[in-house]
Amino acid sequence: MSDKTPIKRWPEDEKPREKLLKYGEHKLTDTELLAILIRTGSKGETAVDIARRIMQRFSSFRNMSHTSIHKWKDIKGLGSAKLCQIKAAIEIGRRFGEEELKGQKVKISGPEDVFFLLLPRMRDLKKEIFILLHLDSKNRVFDKTEIEEGTVNQANPIVREIFQKAMENFSVSIICVHNHPSGDPTPSREDIDFTKTLVKAGELLNIKVVDHIIIGDNTYYSFARTGFM
Repeated sequence: MSDKTPIKRWPEDEKPREKLLKYGEHKLTDTELLAILIRTGSKGETAVDIARRIMQRFSSFRNMSHTSIHKWKDIKGLGSAKLCQIKAAIEIGRRFGEEELKGQKVKISGPEDVFFLLLPRMRDLKKEIFILLHLDSKNRVFDKTEIEEGTVNQANPIVREIFQKAMENFSVSIICVHNHPSGDPTPSREDIDFTKTLVKAGELLNIKVVDHIIIGDNTYYSFARTGFM
């Protein structure tokens, strides 16, 4: 069957949507899943052809998730509507990875629990953000707050916001997490100074700071694990 043959003329078992309905989504390739989102082709190309070119460019859905919109603009056959569908689907998948926090309280036994919990959200970000985990008396996460404004270079403003959020949520203790867009979680001098300020503020307000964790590319640094806290 020629690649240029319209999908509607393909054998039923080869059409992505029909294949999904018959065998289940887990049987489809990444290209076929992407083709379902794209829905229709363009002149001389099927949706699968376009999906194949996208996969060749980005290699994985993860790479697609952290690539800015303007880097998609020159892909032939991919208009704004199709691009929005792809980006929305990828974001749904990312948020699904955070669902643990919504339906149940996650007990934190060590920094690796935090790492695996927040890695899908933080590992590919191109800007630095903070996430504050609110813990109860049994070290279980009952809520999280994302703080996008401010960095460790502006320690005092962000520390005030962190503890304001902690008090509003009646947190017994907190874990502060931020990412290094470079992928290297090694703490900077600013990270170290920020952590000292954070711990002192927690002592004054009687809110325990359990850890400050820096997430990089599939790795992390824990101030508590290294004996800093």
